[in-house]
Amino acid sequence: MDADELRALQAPLKERYKTEPQAAQITLSADGELGEGVACSVHTARALAEAGLHPATGGDGSLLCSGDMLLQALVACAGVTLRAVSTSLGIAVSGGRVRAEGDLDFRGTLGVDRAAPVGFSAIRLSFELDTDADESQLDTLKRLTERYCVVYQTLAGGPALSTSLTAQAG
Repeated sequence: MDADELRALQAPLKERYKTEPQAAQITLSADGELGEGVACSVHTARALAEAGLHPATGGDGSLLCSGDMLLQALVACAGVTLRAVSTSLGIAVSGGRVRAEGDLDFRGTLGVDRAAPVGFSAIRLSFELDTDADESQLDTLKRLTERYCVVYQTLAGGPALSTSLTAQAG
């Protein structure tokens, strides 16, 4: 896809969202089912992802770790966003790698130390690109990728979270 094809694809959407802002407001969702033992199966568009305990919390490594899945979602979103931005700006990127690393202290999630945080204390996102872009283009590409990546901005902004729980007799 080149810049003209991307613009043609997105132009009607952008126009509609300008004239009908409510049309741009959507709710994404994910569903899962509690599995055997300590597991939860999440339905994706392509497959069933079965998540369980990370080996550092007692898992055997046979199930996906939701922390890994969070980093994978960041990598996927940042990679797609970088591709869209580079295409839109006409910056040739023939390939490359996107990597996310996150630091965890499992004492927090296991309740070993109340002072230890539960969750990632730091996440690092990096790109290694095959490109002849100059430093100014790379700075713009990085800045706009950060700005328009949904997962990156969600993590950076800390959205309002809520939880509900209902019990069904069974």
